[in-house]
Amino acid sequence: MLQCIDEKDIVRRLRRIEGQVRGLVRMVEEDKPCEDILIQIGSVKAALHKVGQYILEGHLHHCVLDGIRQGNGEEVLDRLSGALEQFSRLV
Repeated sequence: MLQCIDEKDIVRRLRRIEGQVRGLVRMVEEDKPCEDILIQIGSVKAALHKVGQYILEGHLHHCVLDGIRQGNGEEVLDRLSGALEQFSRLV
């Protein structure tokens, strides 16, 4: 895995989100109120966004900085720009 992130922490966070999604499925199957389901969907979205922020921060501090120091600034910034565009679509 990438050196810029704590793999165990990311996996732990994603497994927690996975559990939240399973909970959403149960809520729908049990015909829970729509308002409650929407609140939980918001929680899942926020948790995913937080994981993305965490990965992005690690990427900036490690991968991007290293790439710039190695003289690959243009390439690194182009790739970062694409990643940021994709990440911003999550919101």
